[in-house]
Amino acid sequence: MIPYQSLHDAEISLGRNLTFAETLWFNYSATKSDYFLFCHNILFLFLIFSLVPLPLVFLEIKRLYPFDEYKIQPKVRLSLHEMLNCYKDVLKMFFLVVGPLQLISYPSIKMIGIRTGLPLPSGFEILSQLLVYFLVEDYTNYWIHRFLHNKWGYEKIHRVHHEYQAPIGFAAPYAHWAEILILGIPSFLGPAMVPGHMITFWLWIALRQVEAIDTHSGYDFPWNPTKYIPFYGGAEHHDYHHYVGGQSQSNFASVFTYCDYIYGTDKGFRYQKKILQKLKEDSTNGAAQNGRSYSEQENYKSE
Repeated sequence: MIPYQSLHDAEISLGRNLTFAETLWFNYSATKSDYFLFCHNILFLFLIFSLVPLPLVFLEIKRLYPFDEYKIQPKVRLSLHEMLNCYKDVLKMFFLVVGPLQLISYPSIKMIGIRTGLPLPSGFEILSQLLVYFLVEDYTNYWIHRFLHNKWGYEKIHRVHHEYQAPIGFAAPYAHWAEILILGIPSFLGPAMVPGHMITFWLWIALRQVEAIDTHSGYDFPWNPTKYIPFYGGAEHHDYHHYVGGQSQSNFASVFTYCDYIYGTDKGFRYQKKILQKLKEDSTNGAAQNGRSYSEQENYKSE
């Protein structure tokens, strides 16, 4: 809750006029408790889980050209009924695990120093903190993910997430309840190390979930803006992990690829890409040669 009675009091305390964004934030949050503001995460997560995968559902059902050619595993198709069942399972886990976890984790947010007052963070501060959060989460998630692929971890917990060998957007948070709790730790470590504003925390939770849906989309679109992010894994990188399944000892990273590269857990993926690229080039060269042969035959006939 902002400790000012009015906009004028806030401006006197800060020694300057409020920005437009700060005015909006003051008008919205001044009378609301910090706990209420923190609980916005539950609404944001629900909306993201429910709305962001919908375009992918549409593409999966309609198989529209030219989008369909970017399907990573084109032979695997899920029906609308199967995707809705996945969504219902995710919602069940959301209301039984994710929501309650958010509600009871507020004391830890206060303890690490997530603030809700003025001034608002600058754009540079938000971006730099988000970068730290992504890097910390990615590194710790990598090792937890590798642990979950040992015999005990996979059979008891992680196999649930791998029920979708060809992942879809709705399957991003589809997991065993214990995995949801365990992987909540990497998401919390970044904000604990570099605490920021509640708005930054909201953005972090939202962007992390959008990223998870993107990597589980099952489509590798060449115009995806994440292609311009250095070391970003994306759908192609994570789809291979699901394709290999329980035997997978490759592509454990959640966001970036540097851990897989450094620790050698992407060799199978890189080898497969090299083979597929060679097959594609051979196919293209073969088609070009056939085209030339046909043209030469036609020229010979005309002579």
